[in-house]
Amino acid sequence: MALEAYVSGKRDEVHTDVLLQARQACYKARDAFYSCLENQSDKKPTEIGSVGLLYPTECKRSREEYVKNCRVSWVKHFDRQYCKTKRTQRLLDDKETRRGV
Repeated sequence: MALEAYVSGKRDEVHTDVLLQARQACYKARDAFYSCLENQSDKKPTEIGSVGLLYPTECKRSREEYVKNCRVSWVKHFDRQYCKTKRTQRLLDDKETRRGV
């Protein structure tokens, strides 16, 4: 009975953060943040994001926009994906350096 009341109350609720304009704003903010990370890669990372992602202070404003425009679960997902890609690239670069290619 309680479950039916919960479900019936939530049926018409629209989550505006998953609509097209909100998703596009999220992707734009995400891309701006990761672009900042790439551009500032020579700076020492001092700020901590989700899932252990470190970033320089110069990217703090774009990180705030990113977190503001995206769901928390999306931020974590994108951060994990970015860290995984960077880790894989670093491993591949190390293998080529060791081979002397």
